[in-house]
Amino acid sequence: MRRSKGSVLVAVAVVGTISVLAYPVFYSYPNRNATAAAALTGDTVTTQWGPLTPSDRDLLIRVRLAGLWELPAGQQALERSGSKSVREAADHLIVGHTDLDKRSRVIAAKLGVELPNQPTAEQQGWLDQMTASKTEAEYNKTWANLLRAAHGKIFPAIATVRNSTRNTLIRQLASDANQTVLDHITILEGTGEVDFATIADNSVSGTASPTGPPPPEPGQVPPAAPPALPSTNPRVSSVPSPTTPGLVPTGRPDPEEINKDQGLPQVQ
Repeated sequence: MRRSKGSVLVAVAVVGTISVLAYPVFYSYPNRNATAAAALTGDTVTTQWGPLTPSDRDLLIRVRLAGLWELPAGQQALERSGSKSVREAADHLIVGHTDLDKRSRVIAAKLGVELPNQPTAEQQGWLDQMTASKTEAEYNKTWANLLRAAHGKIFPAIATVRNSTRNTLIRQLASDANQTVLDHITILEGTGEVDFATIADNSVSGTASPTGPPPPEPGQVPPAAPPALPSTNPRVSSVPSPTTPGLVPTGRPDPEEINKDQGLPQVQ
């Protein structure tokens, strides 16, 4: 009997020790990981493609917003710049973001997420800075650096969502966006206009877009977002990714083909 009591006391002590050690781990984990914390809130909604978190929706919004200002920026460069490398970069921006915009609209329609139709005030300010350039040399430098900085800010956000998302549609969008953004970063740097010292100094803070929208309401279908397009139809020839054809095979199907058997809305 004495030995039995001793065994019980030892067992209780072991359980108590484990509880004490485990408590701070489980309690503090959401506080150390913003994505995990968001996933535990009521803002995460269930979809047939997996949970849709605030971070997932935020990436969807960021991709949409990128097209809303980078497509006009690309068109403007084709009209204002005589630099072959800047015009090539503009071509990549137009083709890449036309592709990503279509994908973001298809996925938003599936997930019931409403998309913005105007760039943010900050993004409009970047377009205004480009427009205000007095000379072609000033324009080329302003254009390349503003776009390179914006791509650098969204690049790590894409990687974070790609790593953490449990939603298959968002995971595919993150993969596509990662390829296109890296392509654009590379082609912008190839212009020779990028100030890497300034990029490094400003990379410690700032965001590419505001936070995402509230979670979709069950049974409510948000209005379909129109395509983000240049105001005219510039002649462009590049493909979304990669910069060097054949170097990074993407094999990306048109967005309608990704989920054609799942009742995908026909977004043009």
